[in-house]
Order: sequence, then structure tokens, then C-alpha cells
Amino acid sequence: MPPSAPARPRPPRCGTALCAERPPVTLGRVSGSSLRSRLASGESVVMPGVWDALSARLVHRAGFGTAFVSGYAVSGTLLGVPDIGYLTQTEMAEVARRTCGANPDLDLVVDADTGYGNPLNTVRTVEMWLQAGASGIFLEDQVWPKRCGHMAGKQVIERADWLAKLRAAVQTAERHAGGLHVTARTDARAAVSLDEAIERARMARDTGVDALFVEAPESIAELEQIATALPGITLVANMVETGKTPLLNPAELAELGFRLIVSPLSLLFSVVKAAQDSLDILRSEGTMRGHLDRMVEFTGFTDIVGLDRHLAIEQQYRN
Repeated sequence: MPPSAPARPRPPRCGTALCAERPPVTLGRVSGSSLRSRLASGESVVMPGVWDALSARLVHRAGFGTAFVSGYAVSGTLLGVPDIGYLTQTEMAEVARRTCGANPDLDLVVDADTGYGNPLNTVRTVEMWLQAGASGIFLEDQVWPKRCGHMAGKQVIERADWLAKLRAAVQTAERHAGGLHVTARTDARAAVSLDEAIERARMARDTGVDALFVEAPESIAELEQIATALPGITLVANMVETGKTPLLNPAELAELGFRLIVSPLSLLFSVVKAAQDSLDILRSEGTMRGHLDRMVEFTGFTDIVGLDRHLAIEQQYRN
């Protein structure tokens, strides 16, 4: 038999700072501890809603430290359908993986809807979110298929079933270093009553969750009632433009007792309106030549996606 060919020498590992900046492979990288620390310090945390790697990149470049991967936004952008239960666990996990992987310095709280089933499914959901690199998770008590919290016709599951899923989420998250910031969301305000929603939130607090979220209160008086009934824990306010809850700024919400603030659709609605306006111009005029101020420049976009850094990495391996 002919002698075996000598093994090819492996190229040396790159130890430069440039290689350290290379986009990460699919490894979970951010824990819930960062978000917990910021909230414990008294900071009000505003989370713009995102739906992919690029929208999250824009949020980070704008100076935000946390973003929310919105099920409503992902349903619309990935599938082109309303947020009424079409989006699956694996589809959301893949969006989370891509979004987290492209934005390693951004804390990303990822919507988990109902956990996609019973406590066993919830355990798997939490594990998938951790593997994707999520910092936090929202877990709600709607009947599946669920729908957006500001839509009519919502139904909620039995208290005990929701609490079982919350315990599964908390205990699964605690088995991982840094854990996952777990928010318990109840939609009982619209489905049953505000009193029922508050009672569910009280019970959820005893499962060890990090934050409580009573969805879609309809007045400042209701926000005040929620905050008064649920002291000593982080409270979430969901600021949906043209939704059911009054729009308040972070200082106003903090004064009421809400310091984890979600603006889940602000960016999505702004992008859609800008696209509609530009398409109207393009259809009527056939060109955007007279409206370049509405657009980012070519080089501006390549800067957002890091072209120079990627070209430098490519050149390094050619040298």
C-alpha cells in the first residue's frame, strides 16, 4: 500500500482583536443577570420591539441596551400573517438565534407566547431560548392559539395550568448560569376582569418570576391599581401606539411603579409607514431621485451591517 499522505498543518489560530470581533457562531451568550442588575439599580429599561437581526442592530446603534423580539412583529414580517397563533416555537427560536447571534452586545428579551403547550413544552421553549442567546422571556396565560394582547376575543387558561408553566420556566432557567429573566404575563384583564388579572399576577409572583405584566390596562387609574396591588417586584408596561393602554413616557411610568417598558411596535409601524410613503412616490414618479432625504445612503447601510469589518476579516485570511 502506498504510504499515507502527511497530515496538512492546521493554520494558526487567530489571536488578534479583529478575529475577536468576528460575528459569533450560534452560542448562547447573554444571561438575564444583566437585565436584573439594571432594574435593581432603579433604572427604567425601555425595550423597543424588533423582528430580525437588522432591526435589532438599529436599536443597538441608537443607544438602547435591551430590545424585545415581538411575536406580533415576527408574525407579520416572517409570515405575513396577524398575531393570532400561526407563529410556531421553532420559527420563533430561529429568529431569536439569528437576532441574538448578530447582536451579541444587546440584551434580547424574546416573546414565548404561551410556552407552546404544557409545562413540558415550556421547559423545551426555555432551553431553546437560552441556546439562542436570549436574556429574557415573556410567558402568558392565553388559550392557544393565542392572539395579540390588544385584540378582542382573548381567552385564558386555568390559573393552575399557567402557574405550572411559570414554575417550569423559572426552574429550567435557574439551572443555567445567569438564568433567564422571566416575565409572567396575564391577559385576564380583557378576558375576565382587572381583579382576576391582579390575583393571577399575585399568584405568579410566588413562582419566582422576575417581573409581572398585566396586559392591556385601559386607563391610568388601572395602571395605578395594578402597581398598588403588586409592590416589591418589577412591573411591565406595554406601550402599543393606538392600542388600549394610555401612552406614557418612562418618567411617568416610573412614577406609577412601572420600570420595564416595552414599545413593541413603534419601530415596526414606523418602518411600514416609511415604506408605504416611499412606494407611493416610486409608483407615481418612477424614481426616488427627488426624495433621497427619505432614505439611508448606500454607504450608510453598508456601515450598519459592518461591511468594512467583514472585508478586513476576509483580507486577513488572504494575507
